[in-house]
Amino acid sequence: MLRVIRFPSLLAGLLLFSSTAELGAQFPDQGPRLPGDTGGNAPLRSGLPQPGANIAATVRTALFSRSGADRDRALRFLVERGKKDVIPAFIAVLRLLPPEQAGPVFNVLQRLAGAEIPRNWEAWIEWQEEHAEIRPYRGFDSLKAEILAQIDPRFRSFLYQGVRHKIRIEEIVWGGVKKDGIPALVNAKQIPAAEATYLTDRELVFGVSINGDSRAYPLRILDWHEMFNDVVGGVPVSLAYCTLCGSGILFDTRVRGRRKPFVFGSSGLLYRSNKLMYDTQTNSLWNQFTGMPVVGKLTGSKIELKILPVVITSWQDWLAAHSDTTVLSLDTGFERDYQPGRPYGAYFASPDLMFPVVIRDRRLAPKDRIFVLRDGDNEMAWALALFEGGAVLHDRVGPRDVVLVGNAETETVRAYESGGRTFVATEEDPSRLASEGSLWTVTEDALAGPAGENLARLPGHVAYWFAWQSYKAGKPVRVE
Repeated sequence: MLRVIRFPSLLAGLLLFSSTAELGAQFPDQGPRLPGDTGGNAPLRSGLPQPGANIAATVRTALFSRSGADRDRALRFLVERGKKDVIPAFIAVLRLLPPEQAGPVFNVLQRLAGAEIPRNWEAWIEWQEEHAEIRPYRGFDSLKAEILAQIDPRFRSFLYQGVRHKIRIEEIVWGGVKKDGIPALVNAKQIPAAEATYLTDRELVFGVSINGDSRAYPLRILDWHEMFNDVVGGVPVSLAYCTLCGSGILFDTRVRGRRKPFVFGSSGLLYRSNKLMYDTQTNSLWNQFTGMPVVGKLTGSKIELKILPVVITSWQDWLAAHSDTTVLSLDTGFERDYQPGRPYGAYFASPDLMFPVVIRDRRLAPKDRIFVLRDGDNEMAWALALFEGGAVLHDRVGPRDVVLVGNAETETVRAYESGGRTFVATEEDPSRLASEGSLWTVTEDALAGPAGENLARLPGHVAYWFAWQSYKAGKPVRVE
């Protein structure tokens, strides 16, 4: 995520712990007051409950009361109660604390969890992901919403008391920007290829071609925006680009039964180091990797966006295959430094993740690139390294024989039905494949045969390994 903002000092100062003999935490008699807080109580609670009478209110007292005695009593009760359902609340506030104030919270967490976990927020987020059996107490969604609203009040449109959700609310984390802090492009200006003098031959673009309408979207621009909404070849589409998980996925935004296509933006929130996008119609949060709504009004609607073919390739190669292409203009309406690699160059070059996520499958490194076929229920992944130097691979995915044509250097892979045929590359022309003495042409729509035959292109995209193993565990993978 980009343009990182700090947690408000207002919220970061709500917890001012030192130490007690029993809990390792003793609270000051009075914490800082918030604007409008004439009674000395944080706005996140109203009145002091009897411990145990209302767990949600007791948690708020333990975390946000201005009275040291009340806070101490509520905290002791929660620890002695010994139930893990309040752990998500302590993890949620843990990230807000300066390191020098976080020690007592770690003490409480370890008491409640009964485990010695490294004393950092990242470790506890991973621990939480691994313990799906722990369900937060009733009312946690309201607390989570209040905390995030202190960062950006517009987050209230995503999370609120009673919000429907398919993913665990406790695993949603702030990505470092406010809502639309990474602004989506909507019907952005396209220019003829001849005018795109800012592009160099070998830099990468997302290539989209629908109904003869070919367009290039340079990664140097999309790195800053992570989402475009456009109409290509008469089809309304969104490309949701999660820079953190290395995946740019093209969705058809039309859904049967809905009058208008969806338009998407970046929420500023993450789930397992993957962006949560939102639709502007309902403010529901969607999982970028699956194309399904997971929090909000559309949760449970069974809506799943159709994935369309998209390719990453060099500008030179895209232009050679699509002389009539248009390309995204630098005149996006936003002031950004669109030089290649500006916002994420260091992240892309590093093996490290920016946000915590559990890596359960170690067949590949977390940020090894893969190509994933997204053909409905028939999905499979291939290590991008299999395409080093250019390669043609054959495989079977579900009931379908497929052929993949790719080059790891430019992260370019296209997948097609093979119809049981065997294809080999031709040295003289990379846009042609040979099969049984005939030459077939690689196009964005299909493999085109000499006698008018067409083998359909299949949807897919590049991603980091960690995202695939997080959301598609158990699906077939070819690593060698």
